[in-house]
Amino acid sequence: MRVVVDFDVCESNAVCMAIAPEVFEVRDDDFLYVLLDEPPEELRDKVEEAVRRCPKQAIRIED
Repeated sequence: MRVVVDFDVCESNAVCMAIAPEVFEVRDDDFLYVLLDEPPEELRDKVEEAVRRCPKQAIRIED
């Protein structure tokens, strides 16, 4: 599983960070950072929820 973010669309709302803080982080500079480009399989449910709940649909998973 690979996490891909379209940073041109992302508004750094931090919804994904609230769901999967192991994978996503919005820092003081108000930009989203992907902490784990290829998170372990045990985080799949959280990442899939982050994809579903992203307000701008800026996140996707590539298998």
